[in-house]
Amino acid sequence: MTEQALTQQPFASPAAPQALAGVRVVEMGQLIAGPFCGKTLGDFGADILKIEAPGEGDPLRKWRLLQDGTSVWWQVQSRNKQSLALDLRCVEGQDIARRLIAEADVLIENFRPGTLEGWDMAPEQLHALNPGLIILRISGYGQTGPYRDLPGFGVVGEAMGGLRHLTAEPGRVPVRVGVSIGDTLAALHGAIGVLLALYHRKAHGGPGQVIDVALHEAVFNCMESLIPEYSAFGAVREPAGSALPGIAPSNAYPCQDGWVLVAGNGDSIFKRLMTTIGRADLAADPQLAGNAGRVARVAEIDAAIAQWTGARRVAEVVEALAAARVPAGKVYTARDIAEDPHYRARDMLLAQRTRDGHELLVPGIVPKLSATPGRIRTSAPRLGEDTDAVLAEAGLTPGQIALLRERGVVQ
Repeated sequence: MTEQALTQQPFASPAAPQALAGVRVVEMGQLIAGPFCGKTLGDFGADILKIEAPGEGDPLRKWRLLQDGTSVWWQVQSRNKQSLALDLRCVEGQDIARRLIAEADVLIENFRPGTLEGWDMAPEQLHALNPGLIILRISGYGQTGPYRDLPGFGVVGEAMGGLRHLTAEPGRVPVRVGVSIGDTLAALHGAIGVLLALYHRKAHGGPGQVIDVALHEAVFNCMESLIPEYSAFGAVREPAGSALPGIAPSNAYPCQDGWVLVAGNGDSIFKRLMTTIGRADLAADPQLAGNAGRVARVAEIDAAIAQWTGARRVAEVVEALAAARVPAGKVYTARDIAEDPHYRARDMLLAQRTRDGHELLVPGIVPKLSATPGRIRTSAPRLGEDTDAVLAEAGLTPGQIALLRERGVVQ
């Protein structure tokens, strides 16, 4: 990979080893879920070879706001990756893919179930070539079950997983979280699966295996007590806006210049909160000493907090509650994040130079590892930037590569 000049990352010394150094990943797929998983593994040292279709490549290259014709989102999603422009729909392209997969540790794909099988790359066929291969398959509904063949994007997974029903004010239309949270949750579950499979293979001498991640299941896994409450009591949790049903007080409250989030739901925290807002009577009320009593009178408590916050600016509220050790915070915009000293102090805002020479602020790396930290080693590649180098390493001659390019198999 070609190194790009990046700003210093104190949490990620260039001399520090990386946890996944030497792990070779072939990423097939596009847009969000599979590539986000690849990005996560790449941040911690894995070598990510991204296979894209010749011509336009991953559609994410053109999504949302563009700089010199390329999405700035692409610069985040595809850092630490190589780009091979290869047509997987033709036999020659499939042969090359199999050759590359035979030398890989991990294959990531987020096609509709059956796509790999149609290319003669079913898991059993790939394991015959590479017994230790770990295959991550991300799809809308999983590789089995009656819905497996239905098209499923993240928004549908969020709906089926139970999240969309709760993201609304009571009686109003369900709204999206604002980002592709279903895809991202699936990607993170996929990354966990890859790490588990790598550990099993290394520590126990286990074989390669298939990791089956369904978008809706990744969302459903984060739905807390939704199903146990229904099972035990027949309770169907309903939308509650910014409140946290059954836990009080925890809500968004109006200020003179915006909104503030306050979580005063711990017993001792509640007393400090009430004292701070001048409601010593509520702080001392024995009925409100525990969560159950507060839930029963949540409207009264919320009204008291809103009356206090409504007479003040957000910064004043946050400062007063921080002094009282009550969790509270303003609702951050992109500008707030970009200007926040805590984000910068923890390397969560990094300057990355794109292939076109632009200096771009991008999200840092999570989580922070003390001995093997992640880092941005290279910026996102141009389409097919690494095609020749990858194919040469796979044993193809310049003449063979030129012929494949002439036929449109590679770019």
